[in-house]
Amino acid sequence: MRSKVLSGQYAPGELMPEAVLAEEFGVSRTPIREVLKQLQNEGLVEIRPRVGTFVRVPTRREVVELFQLKESLEGLAAGLLARRGPVPELDRLAENLKRSDEAVLYDDAAAYASLVHDFHWTIVRGADNAKLLEHYERLMNQLAYQRIVVTTVQRPGRLAASTREHHSVLEAIRHKDAIGAESAMRVHVHASSYAALSIPEGNAPWESAPADPEQAHTDTGAAGVTG
Repeated sequence: MRSKVLSGQYAPGELMPEAVLAEEFGVSRTPIREVLKQLQNEGLVEIRPRVGTFVRVPTRREVVELFQLKESLEGLAAGLLARRGPVPELDRLAENLKRSDEAVLYDDAAAYASLVHDFHWTIVRGADNAKLLEHYERLMNQLAYQRIVVTTVQRPGRLAASTREHHSVLEAIRHKDAIGAESAMRVHVHASSYAALSIPEGNAPWESAPADPEQAHTDTGAAGVTG
């Protein structure tokens, strides 16, 4: 159920009737209620007594605050990874960037959106800090960041800009430059968040989840963002 909320299969603001969910997942309404309570604790749904449960739509202020935390946590993660030296995550990041360059070359936005997800999570996991990972996972669930990437990655030129920023982050990590890695990651996340928050109100990806990527490109106007 969580994955369907995060992917946009259950759209922001959509009603989630217990009876329908119970039938969909082949269980009674009791476990459905427990899951919905957990999702409410995670900030993904809103339970309105005597009304129903809805996919939560964060306010713009909440999105700003979540992006600020994302910048701090990912900057910290990049710095910690840089201090670890030669670890398997570096090879995975290098392969990710090789595939990202190919996606940019062929203007494959769908492939790139998936690679963005892997790049950021590899760095966070590579930081080898369980508490950081715990808080980051909760943050990303509330931000529903993958939906933002999928919705806005269509912006011409943004693919190339984003992958250049990723290369800068990995270069600093490889050189064991913890301060440089943290700075490069903060710059990257800040650029992404600025682009996302420049989307006109009413068209923002956390407010809606267009099913058609071409429609998503049309709706986002002049601004764009990737991870």
